[in-house]
Amino acid sequence: MVRHYQTHAVKVGHITIGGNAPVVVQSMTDTDTADVNKTVDQIKLLADAGSELVRVTVNTEEAAAAIPAIYEKLAQTNYNVPIVGDFHYNGHTLLTKHAGCAELLHKYRINPGNVGFGDKKDERFNMMIDAAIRYDKPVRIGVNWGSLDKELSTRLMDENAKSAQPKRAQEILHEALVLSALTSADAAVKHGLGADKIVISCKVSRVQDLVCVYKMLAERSQYALHLGLTEAGMGSKGIVASSVAMGVLLQQGIGNTIRTSLTPEPGASRDKEVIVSQQILQALEVRSFAPEVTACPGCGRTTSNFFRILTDQVDNFLRRRMVSWRTEYAGVENMKVAVMGCVVNGPGESKHANIGISLPGTGEAPSAPVFVDGEKVTVLKGENISEQYIQMIEDYVQKTYSPRDQLIAIR
Repeated sequence: MVRHYQTHAVKVGHITIGGNAPVVVQSMTDTDTADVNKTVDQIKLLADAGSELVRVTVNTEEAAAAIPAIYEKLAQTNYNVPIVGDFHYNGHTLLTKHAGCAELLHKYRINPGNVGFGDKKDERFNMMIDAAIRYDKPVRIGVNWGSLDKELSTRLMDENAKSAQPKRAQEILHEALVLSALTSADAAVKHGLGADKIVISCKVSRVQDLVCVYKMLAERSQYALHLGLTEAGMGSKGIVASSVAMGVLLQQGIGNTIRTSLTPEPGASRDKEVIVSQQILQALEVRSFAPEVTACPGCGRTTSNFFRILTDQVDNFLRRRMVSWRTEYAGVENMKVAVMGCVVNGPGESKHANIGISLPGTGEAPSAPVFVDGEKVTVLKGENISEQYIQMIEDYVQKTYSPRDQLIAIR
């Protein structure tokens, strides 16, 4: 039985992180935040893909000054996704000088490893916490092993070297990450910020390190936790590593919000990280975001490329339509769709789906039966199978799922 760790519930705009709330998907832009139009366009792209929080870099005076214009343009087009400001080194200055930025952002991300050094560290950290208290904002205290507090890590290493039974360096690194996050969170609470205003994270880039660190965090605190490998990598490497690491933790009830930090492939859309995060949660049956497509992997029975083309067309169609379907139809994200390539498993898998098609394999009769909720309803033939099947999916949604405005009226 999965143990679900109890955490504080943190409100970020209309989104709740932690407590009994569903795991939240977030993402981050890679535009120059001072470029208002490009940043707004990318926020919309990520929100349309289903990102429930979007983080933007706030690293310069120009970026901080652009935040009000970004919010205004988003409001003009009815986008209300909460925006998180990512601060490093000079966040204390930017939040103090730019009241519009501090007041509008829904959450601040603070890295205790580079908020300040020496005598200035506590002062600058407290300045950022003061802004959070003044404007009633939650913060994420985000520790990263690439920018870990050097004073803390050096002290722990020195103490370990003097120990009669010294631990491995990796164990000390884990402890330093956790201690940095929890000490900073506790300091924020002592300064006056509520524990229900704090999310913490300890980002690393290796799977086993992430699993170990987050188990320690879950056992030693009740702060809401943000999961994700940092610098996960590109393509299948980043997807597999993120899926394995977060999957292990989520299955144990650890984690309240996630981001899949993929390196975008050249020319690839930024929203891929959102889709992967959703698929991780959906594969674990933690949440549903979009209809699932069960598709044939192909074999010697399926020498035609048509089933691959149709699968791609259906998947793209569902992603595109979910932008509006998620606001129009209740429960459509739970729909199961099948695109199968031959008679071996095709009819059976199609019957298990809400709507499924079994395409002809090599040497089979050129016909494609379509099953709706387990019953064969028609057989498609000819050159327009793709268009007909996609239209059947559209018709199924309209006939099966209740419009959300009707449900609101009933309530």
